[in-house]
Amino acid sequence: MAILETPSGLPPKAVTALRRLRLTSTPEAVSFLLLLVCSVLKRTTDFNAVPVMGAVHGLLFVLYVVFWADAWNRVKWPLKTAALYFVLSVLPTGGFFADKMLRRDEEAGVIAARARQEQHGSVVNS
Repeated sequence: MAILETPSGLPPKAVTALRRLRLTSTPEAVSFLLLLVCSVLKRTTDFNAVPVMGAVHGLLFVLYVVFWADAWNRVKWPLKTAALYFVLSVLPTGGFFADKMLRRDEEAGVIAARARQEQHGSVVNS
């Protein structure tokens, strides 16, 4: 394994980009849902937290898009994968699915790297 390579086979900066995207996806989804709740409360009661929640969600959405673009650039996703992660950012619960998918891909990469190491180790020991 090269020095600049992680167990998943990606460069460390690509792994960091994926991790930032994954860690931003859930808070972005939660803020979106809270913004929807605040919008309903604004119209049905005197409670108006939309300006505050809108700003919080806007900031998290911008962070998600920046981290998405960075991950796309560093991981070299196909257009279809990049588009899927972007579409998930504009769906109310999409961030939860993005987190799950990113976590699964990360774990699959680690499992594949371990299998390669075991195969390489058995060839060396033979």
